[in-house]
Amino acid sequence: MKKTNLKILFTLLFALILLIPVSGQLTPGEIDKLVEDAMEKFTVAGVAVGVVKDGEIIHAKGYGLKSIDTGEKVNEHTSFAIASNSKAFTSAALAILVEEGKLSWQDRVIDHIPEFKMYNDYVSQNFNIQDLLTHRSGLGLGAGDLQFWPSGSDFTMADLLTNFQHFEPVSAFRTKYDYDNVLYVIAGEVIKRVSGESWESFVKQRILNPLEMDNSCTLPVSMSELTNLSTPHLAVDGTLKTIAWHEHDPEKMNGAMGAVLSNVDDLCRWMLVHLNEGKYGTNLEHQLFSAASQREMWKIHTTIPVRPNSRYNPHFSGYGLGWRLGDMNGKMSVSHTGDLSGMLSKTIMIPDLNLGVVVLTNSYYGGAEVFRAVSQTIVDGYLGLDDYGWTDRYLASFQVNSGSAKAKVEHVWKTVEAANDDHIKPDDYTGIYEDKWFGRIRIYLQDDQLWFSSLRSPALTGPLYFYRANAFIIKWENRELDADAFAIFSLDEEGKAQRISMKGVSPDIDFSYDFQDLDLERVDE
Repeated sequence: MKKTNLKILFTLLFALILLIPVSGQLTPGEIDKLVEDAMEKFTVAGVAVGVVKDGEIIHAKGYGLKSIDTGEKVNEHTSFAIASNSKAFTSAALAILVEEGKLSWQDRVIDHIPEFKMYNDYVSQNFNIQDLLTHRSGLGLGAGDLQFWPSGSDFTMADLLTNFQHFEPVSAFRTKYDYDNVLYVIAGEVIKRVSGESWESFVKQRILNPLEMDNSCTLPVSMSELTNLSTPHLAVDGTLKTIAWHEHDPEKMNGAMGAVLSNVDDLCRWMLVHLNEGKYGTNLEHQLFSAASQREMWKIHTTIPVRPNSRYNPHFSGYGLGWRLGDMNGKMSVSHTGDLSGMLSKTIMIPDLNLGVVVLTNSYYGGAEVFRAVSQTIVDGYLGLDDYGWTDRYLASFQVNSGSAKAKVEHVWKTVEAANDDHIKPDDYTGIYEDKWFGRIRIYLQDDQLWFSSLRSPALTGPLYFYRANAFIIKWENRELDADAFAIFSLDEEGKAQRISMKGVSPDIDFSYDFQDLDLERVDE
């Protein structure tokens, strides 16, 4: 055979090889089957999936229903609350201001917000902008979240700026990772004071509009112009029901911790701008933020212990600026999740593969398992790994964990049913109790039943049932909260209640119900 013919043959063979999918990579049809299987095994109303690869959107599709009440279907433009995936928008907004010379990452917070006050003077004086974003404050997991979770409280930015002084740190400043939300709200206030625009306005004008994320906005839903909007759902014992949106009032505080509403089509653009080091546009002719800012956001600022995992063989784990960072089979991973009142989301990018995957769901519980199973299966394909059966593995784990939590809660209520409360004198417990940061609560008698009511967070109200010793259980009147709590009273020598400490009943309670941080002291009878 002549050399010319051999050259042509090798060229054709090479072209054919390029057309063959890399082993394990999912086709659009296989992604459809993956999502449909996960939705069938978990009780989920709607899902949306977006995938970008090598600078292109290769998959953006919706599945299931926006609402079980209307029967409208999810598509690639259906917007969901992305919750804590919003934190990356806050970090990007700050990066833009840094590049404009309006602040430095190392600026002290008090240089921009003089009234900002932490739990001791040293921390207050040295807390910088990056400390707001990196979960290394020394405070415990979810500290202060009760100020806005559940929604409907009357806490304002002024409260948030000074309430940190009343918390007890659980670790030394800048030594340990403990996820928080409230400090991102402070970061949003920095944006306002430096730029003169609210966090909501800045994100819209400087990020969403330039990227043509036209079906994205920020909470509250009542102020949104979106017409293609998903509805949050709650699954209880395998049955779905729609629930209310998380209320957010930007007049009281900004939404920098988790108030972005978006969809997979728009979020694919968001992933592409990160994978392109801040560049966007048809020919990447525009720059949202610089490559240097990208590296700063994707640099580990707070280390997180690595969990052994033979499948991915990880070597490092940490948190950057609005992103969780790690490695999978030698490839860097950049990810985050979000959870807000029936809306769950996950974003994961593998920069070395120029790959990004986003999964949005509108159902709790089961939604988190769906976004994990779907995103990990898609990423595994590009890593060249075999099918690990993630959906079935997460299903088995979900059944065990939820069953265990349910059994513990049922045991607690059986104890309540069997308890003899004849010795309880309601007058020994009634009165006003106050926590330094959460404010006052009232214990009162209604139709011979003790009740708990928060004066600043009206959703936290419900009857108390005797458990044992000096402990009661508060059964919240709003059953969508799924956060019943123990109220443990401390009595004086006369048997009169003087203090209340609290903690969640279920081991699966959302960490944002930080009842354990309350120290309620009697102030009035």
